[in-house]
Amino acid sequence: MFPWLHRHLLPGLILLALGTTPAFAARPDLTSLAPAIDTAVREEMATGDIPGAVVLVGDRDGILYEGAWGLRQVVPKAAPMAADTIFDLASMTKVLVTTTAIMQLVERGKVHLEAPVSRYWPAFAANGKAAITVEALLTHTSGLRADLDLARRWAGATEARALLLAETPVSPSGERFRYSDINFLVLGEVVRRVSGLPLDQYAARHIFGPLGMAHTRFLPPAAWRPRIAPTDLQDGTLRWGQVSDPAAYRMGGVAGHAGVFGTAADLARFARMLLSGGTLGKRRILRTSTVALLTRPRVLPGGMTRGLGWDMTSSYAGGQDSAFGPGSYGHTGYTGTSLWMDPNRGCYLIILASRLHPDGKGDARPLRRRLAEAVAAAWPPPVLPGIDVLAAQGFAPLLGKRMALLTNQTGVDRQGRRTADLLARAPGVPLALLFSPEHGPTGDREGRITSGTDTATGVPILSLYGASRRPPPEAWAGLDAVVIDIQDVGARFYTYATTMAYVLEAAAAAHVPVYLLDRPNPITATAVQGPVLDADRRSFTGYFALPVRHGMTLGELAALFNAENNIGAALTVIPMHGYHRDRWYDETDLRWINPSPNLPVRD
Repeated sequence: MFPWLHRHLLPGLILLALGTTPAFAARPDLTSLAPAIDTAVREEMATGDIPGAVVLVGDRDGILYEGAWGLRQVVPKAAPMAADTIFDLASMTKVLVTTTAIMQLVERGKVHLEAPVSRYWPAFAANGKAAITVEALLTHTSGLRADLDLARRWAGATEARALLLAETPVSPSGERFRYSDINFLVLGEVVRRVSGLPLDQYAARHIFGPLGMAHTRFLPPAAWRPRIAPTDLQDGTLRWGQVSDPAAYRMGGVAGHAGVFGTAADLARFARMLLSGGTLGKRRILRTSTVALLTRPRVLPGGMTRGLGWDMTSSYAGGQDSAFGPGSYGHTGYTGTSLWMDPNRGCYLIILASRLHPDGKGDARPLRRRLAEAVAAAWPPPVLPGIDVLAAQGFAPLLGKRMALLTNQTGVDRQGRRTADLLARAPGVPLALLFSPEHGPTGDREGRITSGTDTATGVPILSLYGASRRPPPEAWAGLDAVVIDIQDVGARFYTYATTMAYVLEAAAAAHVPVYLLDRPNPITATAVQGPVLDADRRSFTGYFALPVRHGMTLGELAALFNAENNIGAALTVIPMHGYHRDRWYDETDLRWINPSPNLPVRD
């Protein structure tokens, strides 16, 4: 490289980009949010889709916005909605209670996700269900039907258990995603058998009580009725304080898939617990590692992504997933309720409506979409590098592919975890080889770099600044993909872009697809400055005829090189989320890592 330019030009630009201290995202100014929410709720009430609603927005520290509109009750007598109205939360029971309870039992070593359900309920193995695991139930990949048979006459938990035992899978376990209440009915029974407590008592003792969710429970008492939003008519009788779900109703109001009633303020406490890594105040409900396991994206058959119990990207999300973006998760309830959380923003959105009241014809989906878009727009997302976006996809493009990775110490996610470690640990993503550029895998060496082994993963490292600067043909044997994740500095003579181009050329020759994880241009991707390199001066320090300050991200450079030099690589750029071209690096709230010894920027 050019030491004089490193000492005098680039440090000045990078210092401008970084300042002297890291930036941290502050709470956003949400003054525009109230009018947007008010308009959306009122317009949805006007269509008749909902009689009223409670909306709450908060972050890890508390409630930022809360409002109530319309009517809690239309018939037999109109009653206004209030912020403390109690709602039938319907399928949110699946995540509030059953998923949380199962994971608490996993933490205690009493339940294992990979174990067959029959380990905890031996009779369950009958009728072809022996292979169904606890995890398959949590991810709705068990192969069981969506619902119990409601056409026949039955009542009571005992009869429900008999029906569950009689169920026969309609597809092999793991073959397809099918959202199923039966899955969580079975999980609720597992909680009862393993813990020795009925599900409602378990929830009160281990979840609602410790979290201070004083107005959340199964079987709400008669004293709560004046605050409860009624739901639908069943056999001419208004459901009011009795669960709307027909299977849960027949079981007496306590079931693993439905039955919990609660308030927005109580749900906010639950959301804060998850966003804070399993704790609320001094009470720990789940381990931080368990929350990470719960919310790790899993790509399911059919392409949708879910966590354990929690939804991430599916048709059930109602647009909340696309509004908040990668890494967000939540769940909805059939009665018109929903909770959606975005750990990247550190925020959550709660929408409670009784859309079945009074005629069963309402629809909460438009409101969910509109409010999610309003909150996401008012709360700008943090910048997520390509590795974070890929991880939020459950590494879907790479599943089943044996891969190599070009990276160094700058290849980390937003939390500072190495891309190499994330890929090495990702299920179904075998990492076989690491390529390292100039300055080596840790970015602190000068001169020729020898190949070696990555001590953290045990994966061999092939140096591309040693005997050769290009991957040799034999390196591609058995590889199905190559991933590139490295931080460029925004100047043409930095050799990482050239190494990236050489990898593109070699991958094209070997017919191996390339996935580049994009990162910010630290000196903005809007300004272009300096003379353009003469064509006859191209070299390892100048691969392409660019100006000194090229104004592109590495992903854009890769696409440019691939097209203009007719490389012909099968290139996929995994874009950043929340990135704006005019941002300097200190405006991204990302941790800066010195890319080489020649850019020693320090606090």
